This record gives sequence, C-alpha cells and structure tokens, in this order.
Amino acid sequence: MQAVFSSFFSRPHRVGLRAVAMCAALMAAGVHAQTVDLDHITQLAKQRAAQPYSAADGRLPPALAALNYDQVRDIRWRPERALWRAEQLPFEAMFFHLGLYQREPVLINEVSPQGTRHIPYRTADFDYGKNKVQPQSWGDLGFAGFRLHHHLNSPAYKDELVVFQGASYFRALGAGQQYGLSARGLAIDTVGGKGEEFPRFTEFWLVRPQPGDTQATVYALMDSPRATGAYRFDIQPGTQTTTTVRSRIFVRPTTGKGTDSARPIATLGIAPLTSMFLSGENQPRKDDFRPEVHDSDGLMVATGEGEWLWRPLQNPRQVLVTSFATTNPKGFGLMQRDRQWSSYEDVEARYERRPSAWVRPLHHWGPGRVELVQLPTPDETHDNVVAYWVPQQLPAPGTPLEVSYELAWQGDEQQRPPSAWATQSRKGVGYTQQSAEALRTQVQYVVDFTGPALHDLKADAPVKAVVTSDANGRVLESGVYRNPATGQWRMTLRIERLRKDQPIELRAFLQHLQHAVSETWTHVILPE
Repeated sequence: MQAVFSSFFSRPHRVGLRAVAMCAALMAAGVHAQTVDLDHITQLAKQRAAQPYSAADGRLPPALAALNYDQVRDIRWRPERALWRAEQLPFEAMFFHLGLYQREPVLINEVSPQGTRHIPYRTADFDYGKNKVQPQSWGDLGFAGFRLHHHLNSPAYKDELVVFQGASYFRALGAGQQYGLSARGLAIDTVGGKGEEFPRFTEFWLVRPQPGDTQATVYALMDSPRATGAYRFDIQPGTQTTTTVRSRIFVRPTTGKGTDSARPIATLGIAPLTSMFLSGENQPRKDDFRPEVHDSDGLMVATGEGEWLWRPLQNPRQVLVTSFATTNPKGFGLMQRDRQWSSYEDVEARYERRPSAWVRPLHHWGPGRVELVQLPTPDETHDNVVAYWVPQQLPAPGTPLEVSYELAWQGDEQQRPPSAWATQSRKGVGYTQQSAEALRTQVQYVVDFTGPALHDLKADAPVKAVVTSDANGRVLESGVYRNPATGQWRMTLRIERLRKDQPIELRAFLQHLQHAVSETWTHVILPE
C-alpha cells in the first residue's frame, strides 16, 4: 500500500485528502489494491508447488459436524443476499455451506476495479432451516463452493448457470438443460497408480461483472499432494454455454518412494469429464421400465489425424480402461446423443435434457491419448464414467504445463462429425436360423447411421461396412442397407467370440466408392 499512498500525496491537498479517505475505507472493508490475473495466480501455484504439501484442516465445529445429509441440505444461502444482486448486475453469486462430505473450506474473493477483497462467511447470509445450531460462534468458516446465476432461460429470473463445488469439480448448463455430467480441473492417477488423487480448488477469485457483460470470469488456485495449478474460467452463457479454460499446472518434485507427495504421477488427466451410464440400447436392464438410464451414451473423439471415433458407453462388471492415442487432438467429449424423451421415459430425471460436454483444444496439445475409464455401478446415483486427455510427457518440476481449451455444454445442437454418425447401437438377436449352440458363441449388433454424407445416397448405393476385430473375434457377417422407415442407414454385424472370458475390440465404418462416409464406430464386447 506504500505506493498507493505515495501517489495520493503527490496530488493537490484537497484531492489527496479525498483519496486517502477512500483508501482508508477500502482497507477497512478488506480491499487490497492488487492485480489479480492468471499470471498472479500462476506465481501462487508455482510457489506452492515448490513447498511441501499441506492438507487443509477439515475439522468442523462439533454441532456442524454432527448434522446428517438432510440437515446439511436444510442450510441454504439466502437468495436476497446474493453477491451483486443489489447492484442489479447481469450475474449473481451464491455460496454453499460446509458440512458432512464438504469439510475442507475454500476461500473466495471478489475482484473489482477497486481491488480485491475476501468474502467472509457470515451467519446472516444463510438460512439454517430447522437445525438447532449456534453459528455465531463458528467464526469465518469459509465456504464449500459457489454458484453463478444468470438470465439463461427467462429475462424475469436468473437461473443457476455454473457450480464449483467439491475438489476441482464444476458443471454448467445451457438454456433448457438439466444438470448431468461434471468436469474437473485435473485428474491424477484415476488409473495406473496406487489410488486416485483428487486435486482441489483451494481459493477462488470472482471478477465483478460490469453492467451489460455477457461473460463471467473466475480465477482459481488448485492444490494437491503432487500438483498445483492456476486456472482462469471464462463462462459464456447461452443455448450452448461455453467455459473457456486456461490453466498452468505444476507438478511437485518426487522421489519415487515414501509419501503420496513423493510418488511420481502415473496418469495426469487433463480436462477430465465425469458421467454416469447405467443402461442403454446396447445394454438394457430387464427389471427397469425405463429403456435407458444415463447422463452420457458415448465417447466421441476427433483425432489429430482426421478420424472421428464413437465408442458407446457400457456398465461393465469390472473396471474397463481403454484409450485412443493421437497427436494434437481436435476434440473429445462425453456426449448425450439420444435427446428423445421416449428413450428414457423418466418424468423426474429427464435424461434427455442432460448436456453433452465437448472439449476443444485451443492450441496444439502434442502427443498423448484420450483415456476412457468405465466402472461398474449398481444404480444411477454413482458416477462411473471418466474421460480425459493424458499428455505423453509430464512437465519438469517448476515448469508449467500450459493447457487451454473450450468446454461446450451442448443440448440438441451439439458437435457432430462432418460426414455421418451412429444414432443407436443395439445388441441382440432378431429372427435367425442359427442354432442355439452357434448363438452361444456369437454376438450381433445393429447400428444406425445418419448424416450429410449419407443423405443424398440412393437406396441402392453401394455402401458397405468395413469391419475389423482383434484376435479374439471373427467377423462372420456384415451388411448395410437403407432403412425405409427412417431414411437412415443400418449396419448389421455378427461376430464369433473365440474366448468368452476375454473382450473383443471392434472397429467399423461405412464406405461408399472407396471413401469413408461415417465416423468410426468402435466397441468393446465385454467378457461373459
């Protein structure tokens, strides 16, 4: 503050007194005249990475720690006390209370033209419901996270737009959407290590919007035993809300032994997405009246080599990890392609409104792989699907890994391959003359495709399926024909399984006159 006061006193006496008074008021309000940008957060992350990791204090006041799930949910932010509501700014912020699973506080700051101020925890900002607690004695607890609101669906009401809560998780909505999958700042050792590490955002800086702003900006500092990070999020609401993420990640020095902070990172997951798949057209449940239950139905990858891949999701019996190696990917995402309510028949969950999430790199990411992790789940309350980018090489300690990308939360209008794409993948046997003994060793699929590359083809056009299998499968039959009921093109496959206790990797695409006219459908037939 010395420089600030010096500049004030260099002016005429009357102006100086006014400025000094203003500065004193800002100091009293906890406002600091510091510049907060990505470079500033980067310095904090770099400094923290050079120091031993210190875990946050997750101890809660005894009365708060004793509350169960429903009691914690009964503690709510008072909407009338939303940050920036009184100023009638285009965005508003509300905050989540600590309790139960959310025990580690995050610090939250506001950045304005006047400087930066810490937003304290105040009991008057919360409605504690039916809970018999005395929060006045808790002090400045911090928060569990926050959410931003904006006029997304109606000019009369500010809808919830984006939430940051829990480790480095965040999720957003476009117009008409309903929360489904989530994103994360970083994933460490989801597979490949001795247990997953969950980096967490420890501090946020919310940039005060100006009247007429159509974009919100948030800075975040991330920390974990083996990595730190500086993040900038630019959130553009709309029919397709986009979150532009700029990050600089530092890994801590490792020794290869001892504590978590000393072990090297096995798998660094960039732009991780987390979703749920319980059942679908390719894996129906006999005891569920709903045809499908999922937040996402497939992984889509646009490789740097120009190929578009589609992998339908599954609910496996054991952990299933697959990956797609490429250099400078054009994008990847967990997509909810099926947008028909009749595909789900769920009045409450409304899975047809769950967004797809498409990650588009804003620079060359170099060599690496898109990794897909699928876990078994007994119900729809557990996320069991993770997808992320793994760079081929980790940065050296002290050297930032810079990663920028656009994350689009998409609905009916979503990213598609330029040629044609799979609309459904059905597994099962229709009418057949195959013997029961033969069917025990065979798997059949029906896959429908649509897209501009197929629309103008005549019904008798020479379209064929190019199908390959790994060594555990033998392609017995493949065919393609135009479906007269829908106008789409249907591919049929019959595969013989050589070893039923081993998976089969399949790849297939449509070809017309030696040219690929669809994305590559790639699928894993799970062991029995």
